[in-house]
Amino acid sequence: QVQLVESGGGLAQPGGSLRLSCTPSGFTLDYYTIGWFRQAPGKEREAVSCISNNDGSTYYLDSVKGRFTISRDNAKNVAYLQMSSLKSEDTAVYYCKQRTTWGQGTQVTVSS
Repeated sequence: QVQLVESGGGLAQPGGSLRLSCTPSGFTLDYYTIGWFRQAPGKEREAVSCISNNDGSTYYLDSVKGRFTISRDNAKNVAYLQMSSLKSEDTAVYYCKQRTTWGQGTQVTVSS
């Protein structure tokens, strides 16, 4: 079965950090762009960041630029989203996606 599994979510204080991981099952991440998305309660899902498989070029949502870093380790078959200087407005369920495959999501809560 082809699926993506996110991990690393949890509770963080404002200003803190978390690292999310995205691990595929049944396929490898090498060949396509990987994206991270999030959905906060009552809001639409939005694209947070993505990284190309071709040249490693990246995209970031304006509100996370300079705080979040996306990366991929093809040898380990995993993608990451390093989140620093977290804010309460980063609270959401975070999903990774490749092509049409979505993960189940991992909850990130930023609160003191």
